[in-house]
Amino acid sequence: QEQLVESGGGLVQPGGSLRLSCAASGSIFSVNLMGWYRQRPGKQRELVAWIGRGGDTNYVDSVKGRFTISRDNAKSVMYLQMNSLKPEDTAAYYCNGLQRYWPWGQGTQVTVSS
Repeated sequence: QEQLVESGGGLVQPGGSLRLSCAASGSIFSVNLMGWYRQRPGKQRELVAWIGRGGDTNYVDSVKGRFTISRDNAKSVMYLQMNSLKPEDTAAYYCNGLQRYWPWGQGTQVTVSS
């Protein structure tokens, strides 16, 4: 059964770092585009970074230069390295496709606070 499982979140001080992981089962990683999304309190879920099978990456302006997305196709795992975290990065983070979607996982909570 195709499933997405996010992990790696936690509580971190402003300026700190976290590395999120997304494990995908089944044929999910056969698609080209995969992305990281986040849902901040009171806001709609938004796409923040995405990556193609060949490793080409894109970021929204608010995370550009601070976040790095990567994927290991052989292991069906995707990562999001988050540096220089800000309080406004506080959100539940999810992974999924872009052109095709699977059931959303439980997400992983990132809280940036002093």
